[in-house]
Amino acid sequence: MDVSHGVDRAVPASSFGGTALEIRSLSGRPGIRVAGEINVITRSFWEKGLEELASAHRDVSFVELSDLMSIDVGGAAALAVTAQRLGTGRIVVDRPPPELERILGLFWPDLPMIEVAGR
Repeated sequence: MDVSHGVDRAVPASSFGGTALEIRSLSGRPGIRVAGEINVITRSFWEKGLEELASAHRDVSFVELSDLMSIDVGGAAALAVTAQRLGTGRIVVDRPPPELERILGLFWPDLPMIEVAGR
């Protein structure tokens, strides 16, 4: 997946023993759309997507999560660490699953680099 050039990548469920994760570029704004589940099995793929998002980051990057079924604490941590390493700007997380907001509120309550939108 290349967030700056619109190349998408999807890893089928069979690759992860039944757990699927798809990461695709957003059209019309900088960022990614994520579908499936983020857990210990798919986390390395999620982290790779976040690395590519950060490398293309300018001021605001969007992470569309309306099709994400679940995210674990490790996946939320990867997002928080990515946001902290940006230096400038922010990541706007659009329509995340409820557990992401709870996890961020518990462990990173004052992280200004992540904005949750579209609840």
